[in-house]
Amino acid sequence: MKILFDFLPIVIFFAVYKMTGDIILATAVLIPATLIQVGFTWFKNKTVEKMHIISLVLVVLLGGATVLMGNGDFIKWKPTIVNGLFAIVFFGSQFIGDKNIIQRMMGDKLELPFKVWRTLNLAWVCFFIVSGATNLYVAFSYSEDIWVDFKLFGLLGMTVVFILLQGIYLSSHLQNKE
Repeated sequence: MKILFDFLPIVIFFAVYKMTGDIILATAVLIPATLIQVGFTWFKNKTVEKMHIISLVLVVLLGGATVLMGNGDFIKWKPTIVNGLFAIVFFGSQFIGDKNIIQRMMGDKLELPFKVWRTLNLAWVCFFIVSGATNLYVAFSYSEDIWVDFKLFGLLGMTVVFILLQGIYLSSHLQNKE
C-alpha cells in the first residue's frame, strides 16, 4: 500500500495527461496532489520522509515553472534532479560516519560484510545516475507522450528490475539478525 501511495501523484499526473494530452494541466494537478500526499502523511504519521519533502519541493518549483511559463520541459527535469540528488547523497554517505546510507537504512535487518554494503551503496549510486540520464534521454529525444509513459512505467520498471537484481545479489550474502 505504501508504494502505491508513494506513486499516487505520478499516477494522477499520468491519468490527467492521458485524458487531456496537456502536460501543463497535468502538472497543475500534480502540484496539489503532491501537497495533499505530503500533508496526509504528516497528519497520519507526524513525520514525512525526506524523499517526499525533496519531491514536493521540486514539484512545486519545477511544476510551478512549468505552469507559469507554459513549458513542459521544466517538469521533465524533475526525475533527473531527484535521482542526481540521491546519487550525491548515497555517494557522499560513504565518507561520513561508519556506515553508508544503505547500511543505515537496512543494517538493523541485515548483517552483511562491509564490502557488500559498499558495493550495494555504489550500485544505488549507479542506478540513480543511469535513471536520471535515461530520463533526460527519453524526455528530449522522444515525444512528450512517450516521456509521460516512461515517467510512470519506464522509471518504475527500472526500479523494480534493479531491486530484483539487488535481491539476487544480496541472497548470496544474506544473514538474518532474527
